[in-house]
Amino acid sequence: MKKLVTVILTLMLAAAVHAEEVNRSVDAAADGHIDVSNIAGSVTVNGWNRNVVEVTGTLGRNVEELIVVRDGDKVRIKVKVPRNSGRSIDSDLQINVPKKSSLDVGTVSADIDVSDVGGTQSLHTVSGDVTTEFVGGRLKAESVSGDIEVSGNNADGDVTATTVSGDVTLFRVSGEVSAESVSGDVTVDESSLDRSELETVNGDIQFLANLRKNGRLSIDTVNGDLDIVFKGEVSATFDVETFNGSIRNCFGPKPVRTSKYTPGLELEFTEGGGSARVAISTLNGDVNICKK
Repeated sequence: MKKLVTVILTLMLAAAVHAEEVNRSVDAAADGHIDVSNIAGSVTVNGWNRNVVEVTGTLGRNVEELIVVRDGDKVRIKVKVPRNSGRSIDSDLQINVPKKSSLDVGTVSADIDVSDVGGTQSLHTVSGDVTTEFVGGRLKAESVSGDIEVSGNNADGDVTATTVSGDVTLFRVSGEVSAESVSGDVTVDESSLDRSELETVNGDIQFLANLRKNGRLSIDTVNGDLDIVFKGEVSATFDVETFNGSIRNCFGPKPVRTSKYTPGLELEFTEGGGSARVAISTLNGDVNICKK
């Protein structure tokens, strides 16, 4: 019996050493700035109707401390780890912030998840996914190795999403968007855009959106298929080319060969009044252009 009690106590102590529960809070401005730094683990940020920043979650075994401080309209949240800390620093933070806050979140090996926050967002991770809601304003999301997913309510704004190895998905994000992946797919769906720049080196691009009057759409890939479906009325001048692939155009005009010695195709035509400009290019891939 004594041995059993000893084992149970040992396990309980080990669990306490490996994970420290935290619950910290500080008063905050209704539209202040929140700066978050967490090297490894996860960061989840949610907007609420209180002028308070609350941080809960668990800290890794080798974490020195959790810093939560306010300086004017800025609140800084940092998981402090020793130099050359190595393993056992994974910390999972759940952060509640005032809904109108702006965010700057930086991680190395951690996912970032943001919801119901209305201010400017700057989200950066090296190895992790970024998932966020967008309700207008400005958003910049970056990952080296991870997917980026942005969903909105079709409020206008300025969104930039970049990843090296991963997919980028923008859903109901309107205004101006820029999305880029080196190795991954790029998707823009159910959006209404003034300007859009979409690029990938190895991956497909799918565009299912409305291009507004006088809008600009640029789509470029090296190895990948392009599926472009316009919603609503289309008024644009098109310049399309592929070096090694087909072009299917349901607007009518047919592509022509760029040279009798190479497989390249090009297509130039105007639909409607031609107020917008569309430039589409792929080196190795098929292009499909249509409307819904």
